[in-house]
Amino acid sequence: MKGKRTARSLSRFLDPYRITSGGKFRLKDHDPGDTGGLDSEDKPEAKRLLATGIERMADLQERLYASDEWGVLLVFQAMDAAGKDGTIKHVLSGVNPQGCQVHSFKQPSAEEMDHDFLWRAQRAAPERGRLGIFNRSYYEEVLVVRVHPEILARQRIPPRMVGKKIWDERLEDIAAYERYLARNGFAILKFFLNVSRKEQKRRFLERLDEPDKHWKFSAADVRERSRWKDYMRAYEEAIRATATVHAPWFVVPADEKWFTRLVVAAAIVETLEGLDLAFPKVDDAQRKELALARAQLAKE
Repeated sequence: MKGKRTARSLSRFLDPYRITSGGKFRLKDHDPGDTGGLDSEDKPEAKRLLATGIERMADLQERLYASDEWGVLLVFQAMDAAGKDGTIKHVLSGVNPQGCQVHSFKQPSAEEMDHDFLWRAQRAAPERGRLGIFNRSYYEEVLVVRVHPEILARQRIPPRMVGKKIWDERLEDIAAYERYLARNGFAILKFFLNVSRKEQKRRFLERLDEPDKHWKFSAADVRERSRWKDYMRAYEEAIRATATVHAPWFVVPADEKWFTRLVVAAAIVETLEGLDLAFPKVDDAQRKELALARAQLAKE
């Protein structure tokens, strides 16, 4: 019952950010600075809720791993400095690494470029019983590649297959792939950490001001800011085309990291609770084996 109460306490933060049908979705309707009615005075309570959610998540993840039936895929997408790494680190701090698979999608290798655009994602997909985390994902193929079509030219796709509708076709393929995963027992959650351009600038400057954060900074990050509107348009189209009940998007306000983490944790806990996870039941033969083991140990 305590776990259910935790899920209910967290779920109240989800509905404004959950997108299950993208037809009317507009990114401008979502404020990156939103904190769900909470303010700075509520931060201690938010942190307490987050800690409770992480604790519940750890319990549910153990059941997920033990039952070995469902798999869960968490997709994180965002502009640079939106806080993907920190969110993954904090929200999933309590889970057992044995039941967790993290994959970060970088620039495709030569081998990956010789396959279809979903090939490397399928190779990295989680097993049953695991939480799979994609830090960036196959969505890069309709985001970065769409903003920089010169990348598409390097993918050696037969020219006749690259038409004006290629982005619509790729989004259709992504939606079909996610439907396929869902039909095979994989729950999919997709998070767009929605940071404002102003807050991104502040975080970039913070990295430049602190030597210990210089390693995080790349001049390319600043160049990409000049394409901000193109990226927002690409994100909006991607969410519109692929938001479904079985693979929802969560457009999470990312200007306040403490609230970002609370929303992400709430979504994961709610989803795991909805799977009705339980430890495997022991049959009569196994009970006899356990009794025998106990008896043998008692004799030592």
